[in-house]
Amino acid sequence: MSTIFTKIINGEIPSYKIAENEDFIAFLDAMPLVKGHTLVVPKKEVDLIFDLDSEEYKNLWGFAQEVAKKVKNAIPCVRVGVAVVGLEVPHAHIHLIPLNNVEEMNFKNERLKLTNEEYTEIQNSIINS
Repeated sequence: MSTIFTKIINGEIPSYKIAENEDFIAFLDAMPLVKGHTLVVPKKEVDLIFDLDSEEYKNLWGFAQEVAKKVKNAIPCVRVGVAVVGLEVPHAHIHLIPLNNVEEMNFKNERLKLTNEEYTEIQNSIINS
């Protein structure tokens, strides 16, 4: 059974893609904590991030670093926070969250409800940063 992330990777579910290469993909979180909340996902379906082999693990973080720099350039924030939680979707992923204060990183916070236009505007600003 494939995860929701595998369905996004395979194009079965639409997403607001930020970056992609042969091994990884980054897209806007469908239920963001803040504008610009991005998920970085290996295309290989692995439940736990620490189950990636060492090279895949290093490359995932290198890809996430590139994406985080684009997010930081596009979204007004003090820094881009990082979280690996792994409880909601059984597919390894990294949260990149533009932060102005630590409270914005609380996963208990109410999620934003953005319009397609808002997602597209955020997507374009990150891609073009």
